Order: sequence, then structure tokens, then C-alpha cells
Amino acid sequence: MVRRVAVVGAGVSGLAAIKCCVEEGLEPTCFEQSEDVGGLWRYTDKAEEGRASIYRTVFTNSCKEMMCYPDFPFPDDHPNYMHNARLQHYICKYAEHFNLLRHIRFKTLVTKVKKRPDFSMTGQWEVVTQRDGKEETAVFDAVMVCSGHHVYPNLPIEEFPGIQKFKGCYFHSREYKEPEKFRGKKVLVIGLGNSGCDIAVELSAVASQVYLSSRSGSWVMSRVWDNGYPWDMLVITRFRTWLGNILPRALSDWLYVRGMNRFFKHENFGLMPLNRTSRKEPVFNDDLPSRIACGVVVMKPNVKEFRETSVLFQDGTVQDDVDVVVFATGYSYSYPFMEDNSIIKSRDNQVTLYKGILPPQLEKPTMAVIGLVQSLGPIIPTADLQCRWAVKVFQGQCTLPQVSEMMDDIDEKMGKKLKWYGNSTTLQTDYITYMDELASAIGVKPNVLKLLLTDPQLALKVIFGPCSPYQFRLMGPGKWSGARKAILTQWDRTLQ
Repeated sequence: MVRRVAVVGAGVSGLAAIKCCVEEGLEPTCFEQSEDVGGLWRYTDKAEEGRASIYRTVFTNSCKEMMCYPDFPFPDDHPNYMHNARLQHYICKYAEHFNLLRHIRFKTLVTKVKKRPDFSMTGQWEVVTQRDGKEETAVFDAVMVCSGHHVYPNLPIEEFPGIQKFKGCYFHSREYKEPEKFRGKKVLVIGLGNSGCDIAVELSAVASQVYLSSRSGSWVMSRVWDNGYPWDMLVITRFRTWLGNILPRALSDWLYVRGMNRFFKHENFGLMPLNRTSRKEPVFNDDLPSRIACGVVVMKPNVKEFRETSVLFQDGTVQDDVDVVVFATGYSYSYPFMEDNSIIKSRDNQVTLYKGILPPQLEKPTMAVIGLVQSLGPIIPTADLQCRWAVKVFQGQCTLPQVSEMMDDIDEKMGKKLKWYGNSTTLQTDYITYMDELASAIGVKPNVLKLLLTDPQLALKVIFGPCSPYQFRLMGPGKWSGARKAILTQWDRTLQ
């Protein structure tokens, strides 16, 4: 019987894990190395070792109705997209409201998680922690790893010949906090992800020139979509997902590219993805096209080599007098506290998890990795549903198939990832398909046919409206009495 659960990290995933454990009568102990909840969203003036780091002006890419905890909507007066400080405030309020803080040990670093000698019988783990220089060891029946994947910067210096002789300064975007010290400088930002685009746009207000280098291009979306509504409330719907799944691939691809080019033609701006039909995660930036049109951000291809003060690009152009290089080259997933790293990365050093959560090779299913998926949908409701599924698995209320079947399922999904995202190592997955898969397994997927007969008004909102988190608290175990009302009034809060 699983009773005591160790939760690593008190960010948005860790708080969901604590709450799910408490709701199911388990005893969670959460270890958080900083002094507060919030994880990634807790801003600090300097990047801290072993913690995710954001810059001062980070805003959310998902709107408030889509990204809230499913039984805790944002206050009506909050804007649709939030500054990190406001989101951090909401996360703290969530922890207070559900009385989660009493389960958290702050300023406590998890240094080791290892199987106990009798693991194959008990499924128990030994968790070693450090606080004020003192080491402590405790035994837990299960472990939920909620430490996120924006902690360890990926800085592929070896891919950039000549960087050693470059006389300017260079650093990873993790170190970037605000633009003022780059006033009047020529800055090259490498990487066309959300951070790279945000930083390039922000620096363009103070730098003498910003260059943005991209290896493979990217689709750029605005947060503000048709008629000024939030993009995700219009794009992430059950009807659109169903349509995307039944249409012939060629037609689906054509519609996708047309939709992405609806506000501006990407190739005219030097942004066109190399694989135009790839569904890899788009970049959300409302200002980048206008910054390019104004000439304050200049798009460049991949870097071929660095020289002392200049940069040679793949197309043969050379940019002189570059002062600063910002590597917005993403993060690598690392779990330094895992004594046996192959538990999470069991194949070719790739993350291999059943349903994106459970290491399939474990003799007993008593470890869950939460939040290690990416989709076009928001992470908070995803983590919440992952935790609900994991806790049911711990308790034996959700039966798992044989190891070979779990591996087959992982392989099948890898194949789909190659087809849709052009890369099998990506953490990406389709939001609604993934959420429904987890929800079905634990009996909380909305039954649309039943709703059409019993509550047609709600059914139409569920099918054609935004797939907001409240849908996964409408029915089944853990249902929330306010879910129906929250769905029927979501547009009112958006307009407010």
C-alpha cells in the first residue's frame, strides 16, 4: 500500500501533486530548495543554481481561462495574459486556499533518490535531502518528480567554431534579466524559441542593432487572435482537434500552413520553418514581425563561425562589430538526484515514459515524472491531470498493461511524433488527445453524448468552445461542483 509520497519541487506541478495526494488520503512531503512556492514563475534578480530562471518581463503564452488549475479559476478582474509576478501571486493563493504549505519543507535540497534493496517487493524509495548542511534520509512508498525541465541550460559551444576567440561577451538566455546594460550595443541572439524572440524584441528598444539567428525557422503566432480574442480559446477546441484527426493529411497540412500565415507571410520575414508542415511548438510574440519590419531586428540564418569581433553566417554574410551574443538554445532534461539515471532515460539517453509520466521498466510503478511533456496547451491543467492519473496508479486503481505493451505504446507515440513534429526526441504531444487519454483512464473524460442528452447547452460549449481545464472536473472522481458554471461563464471573464 502506498501511503507516504515524496514530491520533488514546489512549482505548479509539485503543488498539484501535493493536492492530489491529500485528496486521495495519501501523505505527501514536498521538498523545495528555495524559500517559496512557484518554481519557474518565482522571479529572482540573479539566476540561482539548480533553479529555473526567468527574465523580468516574462508574460504567459496561455490565457487565464486555459491555464488555471481546473478547480481554482483566476479572479475575474485579472488580464487574459499575465505578468510572471501576477501568476506567482495566483500560485501562492492556490497553495494557501488548499492548505498545501504545511506539506512543504522549504530550503531543502533533494540530493539522492534511490531504490531500496527490497524495491522489487515493496516499491519503496530512499530519499536523501540536505538542509542547512545537514543530511537526512527518509523512506517513501512513492516519488513524484516535479522539478521541471527549464533548469539545466543547453549551451552547445562545440557547434559554433571560433567562439573561443570571440572578444565580445556571450551567455545563455538563462542569465538574461533586463535590457538596460545592452544599451547602444550590437547584439546577436541565437535561437528562435520563445525566449530568443522575447529577448530580441526587448533588446531592440535599447540596442543599436539586434540580429536574430535561426537554424530552422519557426511559426510565429500572436496571443491576440481573430477579433482580438485569446488565441488558445479559439484554437484549442475539441471540434478542431477532431477535424484535424479525420481530414486527409495533405488537406490538414494545407489548412495548418494557411492558418499560420493568416496575419503575415512568414517567408517574407525570414521566419519560414524549414519543414513547413511540422507542428513543432510555435513561438508566441506579438511584436516580432513589426520589429523586423522596422529594421531593429534583422533575421539571420545559422552561424557558420565566430571571429574576434565579427560573425560569419551560413549564407556567407558577415556581421562586424558584434558586442554580445545571447544563446537562447533551450535546456536539457537532467535529474542529478536520480542515482540510476536510466530509470527516466532508459533508451539512448532519451526520456522514455509511459503516458509521458511513468518509467515503464520499474518492478513496481511507484515513480511519476510530472510536467515533462510539452503541447500547444498549458502546463498547469496538464500537470494536474498527470498527478491525478499517477496517484490512481500508485493506489492500484488504474491498471497498467505489461511492460512490453507499455514499450509498444511509447514506440507508437514516437512514430506519431516523427510524423507530426519531425523529431522523435521532442516532448511534444497533442494537448486534447493527451488529456483525453489520461482522463479516460481514470474516468474523468467528459461524456459528450450523455451531455448532449442531459445538458445540450453545456455539451455545445464542450464540443465547440475552448477545451478549458474545467472540463476535466465535470464528472467522475475529483469532480468540482463549480465546473459547469465556470465553463458557461468563461467568455464573460475573458471579456472582463
